[in-house]
Amino acid sequence: MRLVTVATCQLNQWALDFDGNKQRIEKSIQQAKKLNCKFRTGPELEICGYGCNDHFLEPDTFQHSQEVLTEIISNPENRDILVDVGMPVIHKGVRYNCRVFFYNGKILLIRPKKQLAMDGNYREGRWFTPWKKERKTEPFVLGKSLQTVTGQSSVPIGDGVIQTLDVCIGVETCEELFTPRSPHIDLCLDGVEIIANGSGSHHELRKLNTRVDLMLSATAKLGGVYLYANQQGCDGERVYYDGCAMICMNGKVLAQASQFSLNDVEVISATFDLDDVSTYRASMMSRTSQAAETEIYPKCELLEHIILDEPRHRSAFIEVKYHTPEEEIALGPACWLWDYLRRSRLGGFFLPLSGGIDSSATACLVSSMCHLVCEACANGNTEVLEDARRMTGQDKTNYIPTDPKEFAGRIFHTCYMGTENSSDATRQRAKSLAGEIGAHHMDINIDSAVEQVVSVFEVATGKRPIYKVFGGSHIENIALQNIQARLRMVFSYLFALLLPWIRGNSKGLLVLGSANVDESLRGYLTKYDCSAADINPIGGISKRDLQKFIKYTSEKYTFPSLTSILEAPPTAELEPITKEYTQTDEADMGMSYDDLSQYGRLRKVLKCGPFSMYEKLCQIWSDLSFQEIATKVQFFFRMYSINRHKLTVLTPSYHAENYSPDDNRFDLRPFLYPNWSWQFKKMNDDVTGRTASKG
Repeated sequence: MRLVTVATCQLNQWALDFDGNKQRIEKSIQQAKKLNCKFRTGPELEICGYGCNDHFLEPDTFQHSQEVLTEIISNPENRDILVDVGMPVIHKGVRYNCRVFFYNGKILLIRPKKQLAMDGNYREGRWFTPWKKERKTEPFVLGKSLQTVTGQSSVPIGDGVIQTLDVCIGVETCEELFTPRSPHIDLCLDGVEIIANGSGSHHELRKLNTRVDLMLSATAKLGGVYLYANQQGCDGERVYYDGCAMICMNGKVLAQASQFSLNDVEVISATFDLDDVSTYRASMMSRTSQAAETEIYPKCELLEHIILDEPRHRSAFIEVKYHTPEEEIALGPACWLWDYLRRSRLGGFFLPLSGGIDSSATACLVSSMCHLVCEACANGNTEVLEDARRMTGQDKTNYIPTDPKEFAGRIFHTCYMGTENSSDATRQRAKSLAGEIGAHHMDINIDSAVEQVVSVFEVATGKRPIYKVFGGSHIENIALQNIQARLRMVFSYLFALLLPWIRGNSKGLLVLGSANVDESLRGYLTKYDCSAADINPIGGISKRDLQKFIKYTSEKYTFPSLTSILEAPPTAELEPITKEYTQTDEADMGMSYDDLSQYGRLRKVLKCGPFSMYEKLCQIWSDLSFQEIATKVQFFFRMYSINRHKLTVLTPSYHAENYSPDDNRFDLRPFLYPNWSWQFKKMNDDVTGRTASKG
């Protein structure tokens, strides 16, 4: 038997937090050593944090990363274990995203990333260059501080592997796992037994299985051990890195870390027999035939044994744990909210709670966060406890959050901002839900403020706008609705700043927004209304997923008010309610939420413009006429283009959906569009042709 014990981890790193990042890296190394591991790998760019973005263009980021590496290498507590860390490196004036291997004060190899992530939220090619020299290394001259600590003047950089006295270790970094010609193929064919993947992979609903399937497929087809490390948490952006570090062997899973957690450091390990890898590989004759003709990789030697001296129980294979989409919504945004709150060093959240599904879902996410905080404190998480005490002003007390409802009462503030157009039903639903969660709730009426704004306009112009239901024009109707919506934003920031003062806490509150991804795509929101908040935990989640989440939360936490919230038709309540008319969201939008989700996926995921969307929907919506489909598609694109400008100021939202219209960097499009005349003409011509041929 050739037993080996290795460790991988997930760290809650923060972009440019060099002190904190160093502490978490060293903590993971110490935990790996306590588990008697001989090798530890970590997340991508873990020294500086993955989300530095344009700070990667600054020499400071590279200098400070080298300084941190120097301190980690020189720390005697980090000896007697092979360590692989991620950091940026400049070589010959070129910036690379690298893995650095070191052991007992010596750097063995710097391995640059070969394939950069350049789609979706990723823009690595803006800051880094991929390594193009296949199976080649060259000398990298170390900085003065590293030369002093290591006693080395230069070390290998390039596409190499680590060869110890008894095992060969190779590298694959994040995106490289997802490419058609993944490095693990040639690495495994060349005899590399352990692949280490330091990743910076963010959460998206229903995405984890893709990542896991790729790792299992790689080791099932080629044999070998695959160590996957990832970041976990919010490192200062719209994405949440969802951990789930993993160790796989020969197509099966040996260890899996949590996907969502408030732990800053989580280390997993596994013990396995390398003879199982050799036997597995040798049994596949098609593999051995290809392996026999594979070109070799440069070997960077480590004259140390990795195989264990003493016998130890091998790790058993386990089943992969997947969360349901409802659980993902409950956990991912809740962890993101906690990271954002504690790292902003403020005192809690303020939410305009309307009694509708969207703001109620946001409130439920804060409740979920409070449950996670109490659970973490009960499990002895001192970092969470320290943060909870600080934000509640209990720094010098023995306060311990044990009851999620009690903790919510300290850090969560909600307010129902009613007008003459608000119903008693939504007012009561908001009050009931706030009570069930434990939020500090207020109920105010803003009619006097609305009246003052209208009066200013009337005095200035001699005209007074009236609602459509009373004979007013469309533009008057919109203006009166927008006054209410925008005043709610003004009051939100006023109360967020002063409510803690009223309650004896000097820390301000973060204002939460609650516009869902479908309404943002359609532009069904008022620019600078309550959607203009500090952060929005549901901005990347569809209406239908939010409804399922509400139902899940109602059952999990026993919030009875959610039943009536779920059953009520979504409404903005910005127009007067009469016997003949009640405002509803879908009627206002001119399309259903189901249709919006369909448009969103076709537009973003399948890259459809107006005409190709129409063509695909002719196959999907077989119960509608071609003319009806064309009319619906044209209406969507008219509304989308008219309202696209709103997305340029969209509140930073948790990224959860692959058809998010986030204008910041996920969905880069113009915000001033033409009238689609060419596209619509082609669509109308096609309708005429299809109808004629069908008739």
